[in-house]
Amino acid sequence: MRKERRGIEIFNLSFLDVVSCGFGAIILLLVIVKVSEPRVIERLSVDLSGSVQKLEDELYAIRGETTVLNRDLTEKQQQLSDRRERLARLRGDLSEVRGEYQRVKTDRAAQLAIEGQLQSARQKLTEEMRRLLGAQYRAPSSDSIIGGVPVDSEYIIFIIDTSGSMTSYAWSMVQKKIAEVLRVYPAVKGIQVMNDMGDFMFSGYKGKWIPDTPARRKAILSRLASWQPFSNSSPVEGIEAAIRRFYAKDKNISLYVFGDDFSHGSIQQVVDTVDKLNRGDRSGKRRVRIHAMGFPVLFIYGQGMTENAVRFAALMRKLAEDNNGSFVGLNAVQP
Repeated sequence: MRKERRGIEIFNLSFLDVVSCGFGAIILLLVIVKVSEPRVIERLSVDLSGSVQKLEDELYAIRGETTVLNRDLTEKQQQLSDRRERLARLRGDLSEVRGEYQRVKTDRAAQLAIEGQLQSARQKLTEEMRRLLGAQYRAPSSDSIIGGVPVDSEYIIFIIDTSGSMTSYAWSMVQKKIAEVLRVYPAVKGIQVMNDMGDFMFSGYKGKWIPDTPARRKAILSRLASWQPFSNSSPVEGIEAAIRRFYAKDKNISLYVFGDDFSHGSIQQVVDTVDKLNRGDRSGKRRVRIHAMGFPVLFIYGQGMTENAVRFAALMRKLAEDNNGSFVGLNAVQP
């Protein structure tokens, strides 16, 4: 008898076990993953939030620093622009000064050349003049003498009595004579003006030479019109102060004393002091010439004070004689 073939059951127990185990494992994995996923996501979210905040803080800080740097850069650029503008102005001023200097230098050179030519013309004689004056005539030497006063010095100092008698009665004559002396010296290396007490006319040039320019000469004459510092009616302090400060072996200096009075002190003592201060060279020539101009104020208005005028004349004659200078006594106090 034919046996019936037994049918194959696909979904038998063993198959179902395997399938169940597989599904169970997958479900278990899903459960495990679902349980841990929120914690990981939360941790990652926290970490990323902190990093973002940190980066934002750094960005804000960088922006702040950038703002500060931009502001500083703007200020520096403005300063640079200002300094460039100032430099341009200074260059323009320098160019103008150089041009003015060259012009003045050229004018000064021309002036000196003209003055030199005039001086030479005054001192040199033509053949016709020599013939008229005779063979015995000699032209003036380099130590020119005008009105008895040598004018060979390169520096001049005025010592002016500013006492009441001089400023009240002889001041216009003083101004006139100082202007005349300046004209005698067309060009020198330095000028100074002091009163008989040794006070300087211009405090800015105290103890140093005033440059010789037409403007400075004009300023001296202008200031002299109202210059009245205290005076004790004695030229001694001014003379000694001038020699002590300006005496130099390499300078030829002329000292011009304008006064009317020597009210106190010993004439011989003054002469001895000046002799020590104004030392001579090997030939005996003194470096500082002392000239004096006496104004007859006390003879005209003195009312018995003429003795001081005589003492002034005696002192200045002796100082001029000992120090290679000249003394000139005026016969009037008004121009």
